[in-house]
Amino acid sequence: MSFSGEVKKELAKRISPARHCQIAELAALMNLCGVYGMTTSRHGENEGAEGGFTLGFQTENEAVVRKGFTLLKKTYNIETGTALKEREMQELLAKVGDLERPVSPLLLKNACCRRAFLRGAFLAVGSMSDPAKGYHLEFDCSDGARAEQVQELIKGFGIESKVILRKKYHVVYLKEGSGIVDLLNVFEAPVSLMNLENLRILKEMRNSVNRRVNCETANIAKTVNAAARQVEDIEYLGEHYGFQNLPEPLREMAEIRLEYPDMPLKELGEHFDPPLGKSGVNHRLRKLSELAEKIRP
Repeated sequence: MSFSGEVKKELAKRISPARHCQIAELAALMNLCGVYGMTTSRHGENEGAEGGFTLGFQTENEAVVRKGFTLLKKTYNIETGTALKEREMQELLAKVGDLERPVSPLLLKNACCRRAFLRGAFLAVGSMSDPAKGYHLEFDCSDGARAEQVQELIKGFGIESKVILRKKYHVVYLKEGSGIVDLLNVFEAPVSLMNLENLRILKEMRNSVNRRVNCETANIAKTVNAAARQVEDIEYLGEHYGFQNLPEPLREMAEIRLEYPDMPLKELGEHFDPPLGKSGVNHRLRKLSELAEKIRP
């Protein structure tokens, strides 16, 4: 199962103890993926219903469908497969909101209800990429008003999100790992949150190791290239200037570098008597390179 599927599986099992929160989550499910209409019979969840209005949830996730009907049963005692009379249907819509427009703010006055609504919204139209590959969580809303409502509710918890138009959908999305972690906390999905945090830590550790290895590799390459240039300059001086013409400190430096062409500066300094510091070694090698440059045609 995908990471997104695991999150929805966890959220589908979460039932708020307070009825007002159950109604807020049901309102999100019905508003964002709910469908209803008149029919004599209905396949699937409402199979066997005869006449009246039938309710459903337009999603391929069976756990989300079960969650929707569980909330209908708990909040308004509507059984799966039950056909509602027109009056009953109108009463239900008056409570959870007309499906043609965003959910009424009256259902979202409490912070706990806003959490429940966002949980239902993710179940209805949300998805999340595999965090091992990248961070991306989104809600695919059918219109701009619904997307704006979802974005504003997310913002109310101090989490930034953006909205883009993708084909016929208004997509509310987050691409920061920290923001997604915070939103999973809002959803009250502790298992998914912990799994994501573990993946984030592992990913950051790998990135840190890679950066350190790349840095050390670059430093080694830089040291090797510098040593090669120093040896080249010293050999040129030996052929065109003569070591006997060098001052004693530079002559000694040239001979030691030629003897140990790959040795780091600090270790080179230990071959002097008395030992020479890294800066002293670097100074003498620089003098040799400057002299080689002067005598080159």
